[in-house]
Parts: sequence; structure tokens; C-alpha cells
Amino acid sequence: MQLIDRRTFVGAPDFAAQVPVVNFVLPCYNEEAVLPETATRLSALLDELKREGLIAPSSAAYFVDDGSRDRTWELIRSLAASSPHFCGIRLSRNRGHQNALLCGLMSVGGDALISLDADLQDDLGIVADMIRAFRAGHEVVYAVRRRRDSDRWFKRVTAEGYYRLLAAMGVNLVFNHADYRLLARRPLEALRGYQEPHLFLRGLVPLLGYRSATVEFDRAERFAGESKYPLGKMLALAWQGVSSFSAYPLRLITGAGVVVSLVSLAMAVWALAVRLFTDAALPGWASTVIPMYFLGGIQLLGLGVIGEYLAKVFEAGKQRPRYQVESVCGDWGAS
Repeated sequence: MQLIDRRTFVGAPDFAAQVPVVNFVLPCYNEEAVLPETATRLSALLDELKREGLIAPSSAAYFVDDGSRDRTWELIRSLAASSPHFCGIRLSRNRGHQNALLCGLMSVGGDALISLDADLQDDLGIVADMIRAFRAGHEVVYAVRRRRDSDRWFKRVTAEGYYRLLAAMGVNLVFNHADYRLLARRPLEALRGYQEPHLFLRGLVPLLGYRSATVEFDRAERFAGESKYPLGKMLALAWQGVSSFSAYPLRLITGAGVVVSLVSLAMAVWALAVRLFTDAALPGWASTVIPMYFLGGIQLLGLGVIGEYLAKVFEAGKQRPRYQVESVCGDWGAS
């Protein structure tokens, strides 16, 4: 990672001469199989970072239980009771990964927060570099995958294609970055002002601006348990990113309408010419049926896309809370 100089700017805290409080936020959903090992590695990491003077002694890890159905919350409560390194938040029901992550980001204090998954696929070895970048003046530090060797061919091709598709639509994304990042207090407070109910944080964070840096890492295989993002949820998140940050699908419908209209006009002229100047015209022929079904399909597709955008307006208009906290555990005063 190449860092710029250690200059700071107006309004930004200078952490070069003080030790910042850096807390970790980990959304969890049915993670009882991996949580003990995650806690062991995080505890060792926190001890090491504190010994090196990179973070303040009060820094801790906050688990956000997204309405798990297994023993995840019991394990979080046990960890919080046995170690000052850990605290917990339990949502009243499952609200999805993005809402659980936002709950942690908006609830936990500290000079900076590092968000990561609880499945140990995010490399903890780069945390020190992320904190050094933060202390050098960067208020947003993105952890970016160096390569996708651990992914299957289908997921690798579709994931990278998705990032390129969003970039082509004008969405500002960090290529191969998910939700492993460090956010300083100023961008965290700026994020609080974004109230849309359909969250896609990897698209929202670049909108905040602020001085940023990237750190590369290699993603590991899942330590235990099953992925909480099957194909259906991945596709839903992908559409969330497209529809929340780009009106390109709506413009695509307009373009398709123009093209279809021109093609239909050309076919009408051709059909009229066949009828007037040849004997090849047959009643009920395919030139009548094919355009009818083609136009019907285009219309239904267009209505479906427009309906998705209207649904987002409908959900935003209700202004319902994105999550509800049921309980907390641990020493929240240390955050």
C-alpha cells in the first residue's frame, strides 16, 4: 500500500500524536460455528494492536446479532461477560446484513470503526496497515481483494462483471471492495444523513468523499458454517446496487422503446409492400403475431422495471426505521 504524506487538513483530527479508539463492527447471522474462533483471533489482534500503541486500550469488537436463530447471541453474551474486548447488540429480528452493519456503525463510538464479516474470510493481517493509513490522515480506508482465486469460476466472473457494469452506469464503486473498511468519525457522521431504506453501503461510502486509501488482501475460505449469501440474496443485493444508484434501467427502457418503434414501423412498411405488390401475403401470418408478442414482452419488462423504482419510492415514503435494537451487552461506556 502506498501512503501519501502525513499532512492533515482543516477539521480533520490529527492522530499522529495520539492513540485513537478504533472499534470493530461485525454483523452476525447464525454464526455459532465460527464465532468462538473469530473471537479468539480478534482478541489476539486487539492485544497486539494495543501493545504496539496503534489503538487505545478501550478499543473493542462489537458483534451485531441480526436476529440469529441459533446460539449466536448466547455466545456473544458469554464473550462480553468474560472479556472487555467484546460487546454485543441484538436486533429485534432479522433485518439483513446491510441494516445490521449500519446499526453497528451508527451505534458504536470511537475515533474510527472497522467493519468486517464474522466468517474469518476477511484477512485480519491488514488491520494494522489500515490503522496506519488512518493515522496518516486518511478518513476512509478500503480493503480491496487482490484476486479472486478462492471464488468459483461463476462467482468470480459475475462479481467482476457486476462491478464493471455499475461503473459503466456511472456508479462510483471501489473495484473488488465489499464491506471491509475503516471509517473515521467524520464520514460516519456524514453517513448518518443518508436516510434511504434500501441500503447498498459499498455504493454509499464513496459518495461521502473524504481522503481515502486502499489496502489489498487475499480473501480466505470460510472457516466454518455456511454462507449467508446464496445466489438469490446475491442477485437481490446486485439489483439493489443498480436501482439505488442509477436511473440507467429507466433510460434503457426509453431507448428500447425507440428501437422497437423503428423496427415495428419498418415491418409495417414491409408488410404493406408485400400486400400491395406481391401475392405472398397470407392472412394471420407470422409478421402479425411476432411483433405483437415482441411488443408485449417489451411493455411488460418496462412496467416491471418502473414498478421496482416506484416500490422504492413507496418504501422511502413510509419512513419506517431500518432496524430495532432489542438488547445490548458488554461495557458500552468504553466505546
